[in-house]
Amino acid sequence: MQQTSTTIYNSVERHEAEPVNSAKVRKPLYEKRKKIFPKRAEGRFRQFKWLVMLITLGIYYLTPWIRWDRGPHAPDQAVLVDLAGRRFYFFFIEIWPQEFFFVAGLLVMAGFGLFLVTSAVGRAWCGYACPQTVWVDLFLVVERAIEGDRNARMKLDAGPWTLDKIWKRVSKHVTWLVIAVATGGAWIFYFADAPTLLVEFVTLQAPPVAYITVAILTATTYVFGGLMREQVCTYMCPWPRIQAAMLDESSLVVTYNDWRGEPRTRHAKKAIAAGESVGDCVDCNACVVVCPMGIDIRDGQQLECITCALCIDACDNVMDKLGKERGLIAYATLSDYSTNMALATAGGTVPVDPNRVRDADGRFIDAIRHFDWRIIFRPRTLLYFGVWSLAGLALVFALLSRDRLDLNVIHDRNPQFVVESDGSIRNGYAVKLLNMIPEPRVITVSIEGMPGATMKIAGHDSADGRSVDVPADPDKVTALRVFVTLPKDRLAEAAEGFQIVAEDRQGHERDVYSAKFNTPGAK
Repeated sequence: MQQTSTTIYNSVERHEAEPVNSAKVRKPLYEKRKKIFPKRAEGRFRQFKWLVMLITLGIYYLTPWIRWDRGPHAPDQAVLVDLAGRRFYFFFIEIWPQEFFFVAGLLVMAGFGLFLVTSAVGRAWCGYACPQTVWVDLFLVVERAIEGDRNARMKLDAGPWTLDKIWKRVSKHVTWLVIAVATGGAWIFYFADAPTLLVEFVTLQAPPVAYITVAILTATTYVFGGLMREQVCTYMCPWPRIQAAMLDESSLVVTYNDWRGEPRTRHAKKAIAAGESVGDCVDCNACVVVCPMGIDIRDGQQLECITCALCIDACDNVMDKLGKERGLIAYATLSDYSTNMALATAGGTVPVDPNRVRDADGRFIDAIRHFDWRIIFRPRTLLYFGVWSLAGLALVFALLSRDRLDLNVIHDRNPQFVVESDGSIRNGYAVKLLNMIPEPRVITVSIEGMPGATMKIAGHDSADGRSVDVPADPDKVTALRVFVTLPKDRLAEAAEGFQIVAEDRQGHERDVYSAKFNTPGAK
């Protein structure tokens, strides 16, 4: 039995690794980057990261190529930011510049969504969905495929410049550049018809701004994802420094449970034989070598930790080999950790003793607190979710109830009125009709109020009257010059003002503008 147990402990792979931010080597200010060679992890969190990476990259690269039929008078690209036409298209939704509050509302939802996720599960955004994390993961896939896993890459990096090393390095960086170019290229396709722009780009007929944008995004993707990597998260990103405001004692964060792991030792059998207390951690450094940030989670919560949970996978695999319970490193709350730590240390009066948290059969005692998914549904997260939901419902309501016909009117300032030969007074107005659907229609422009007034639209052959039918082009603004005339014997009606009305009688849409009519001597 002793021989079998010793064999199990000896089967655990030991890694010589030191975290880049170890207190023994940490400098007070910025220092030259230390290369990190993360080992590939295997486990449920790594699989989840693969899934997130595939989904996010798929959305980013493929979305501009999705078609959406809006009729003959509108673009058929599903997602398009049309800067020239000042429109934003998202499938069946079309946003005009004056409807920018929809974009602002989405930003509010994104902010509260980030607060919600962080307060519930810590920096899950950083660990799984942040573009920096996703592209670094992608670049690491390329690096491992060409240069091998951790030990092979370290050996290659330390070795002399042979033809094999040059070939591998050139292949890796060329592949990174191809990915970076594809990243910048995908971005510009969101701002123009993707197939058309691709042809223009390849044939060197695209606008200069397209090439400039691709060049900038290529450079930033290559440098941030391939060369700087973890330094972007540590030195450039503000989120690690403000996330603490979103966390509380019930937030889930990646935690090393030293209440069961200490005292750690690489020679458990000898320590047990000597009557010493032994924790579950065998000091194999598996958690350190898989960390893309190069830190040791056993040192506690750190600014550099992006909560990717790869250290959990690595540690769980070791615990499986040793026949111990998973969760030495796990998602845990500060509240649960503190309770368990108090049990292991007798309220902080003695060093960590793993025997205090286990019964005679080696199982955890009932007082040990484990993860309970209900902790996510607490007042703080419910408040964030409530605000997020209200913002979303408000946007949906505004989207469903908005009119697709809009009327803008500006009164002429110089002159404010004209006295005609018969003594009647004429006022001029600049009117803009916004037909916000991709179909042509006829808009009836009329005036209400001032019963004695008549209107005339410049360029239209219709006689002076109270209404004029105006053809409106699809998805465009129709500019009109409207003149309203009031006879001299009806000038008293000017004090009440009047309304300019735009109405689609077939579509039952109507917009009204309350206008003033200026006369001599009026204040």
